[in-house]
Amino acid sequence: MAMASKTSLWWQLIVLIGLLACAPVMAQHPGGGVHAGAMGGGAHQHLDARYGHNRYYYDRGYSLARPPAGGIGQIHGPQGGRYWFHNGNWYRWYGGAWVVWGPPIGLWVSVLPPYYTTLWWYGIPYYYANDTYYVWDADRQAYGVAEPPDGIESAQTERTPASSPLVLYPQKGQSAEQQANDRYECHRWATQQTGFDPTVLGGNVPPEAVATKRDDYLRAQRSCLEGRGYTVK
Repeated sequence: MAMASKTSLWWQLIVLIGLLACAPVMAQHPGGGVHAGAMGGGAHQHLDARYGHNRYYYDRGYSLARPPAGGIGQIHGPQGGRYWFHNGNWYRWYGGAWVVWGPPIGLWVSVLPPYYTTLWWYGIPYYYANDTYYVWDADRQAYGVAEPPDGIESAQTERTPASSPLVLYPQKGQSAEQQANDRYECHRWATQQTGFDPTVLGGNVPPEAVATKRDDYLRAQRSCLEGRGYTVK
C-alpha cells in the first residue's frame, strides 16, 4: 500500500507541474500585483476616450514573462531596445521582462491595431490608438509611430477633429484610393516647397513662423490638388 501511495503522489505531482506549465501568462505589476483579465475595463487598465476612441488598454509599467502570442516582434527602436506590438499595446524588453511601454517616434509596423480612430489633419490621415499616432509611409509600405500633428491636441482633445481644412471635389471621377494618394503626394510636395510639415509637432519651423508657414503650406497643397483635377474649398 505504501508503494502505491507513493506512486499516486508522484503522478499527482506530475499532473500539477503539467497544469502549471500550460497556465496562461499573466501580466505582473512591478509592485507585485497580478492581473490576467481580458481587455475590457478590468483592474489596471485604462480607458482611452480621446477623439471618441473609447477602448481599454493595459497601464504602462506592467510586465509579462513572455510577450502575448500573435503579436509583432523583433522590432528595434531608433535608439535601441527591443519592442513587441499586440492589440494596440507596446511592450519593451526591459529588466528581464516585457514591460508595457510607450513607443518611441520612428517605430514601424506593417499593420495597425485592430481598433483605431482615423483623424484627418491638413489633408493627412493619422491613425490613433492608445495615446499613439500612426502615419502611413508609401515608400516603406508601413505605419510609423509619429509625433502628434501640429495643433491637433491643443485644438480639440476630446472630440474627433474636423476632417481637413481642404475639402476636395474630384472633377475626373477619381476613386477614394486615388484621392488618398493625391493628398499624400501633394502633402509631400507642399512640405518640400514651404518647409512646413504638419506631421511634425510645431510644423518643423520656428514658433513665430508657424502661422505664416501653415498658410503657405495650404496654398501650395491647394495648387497641387487643383493641378491634379480637383476643386478645392
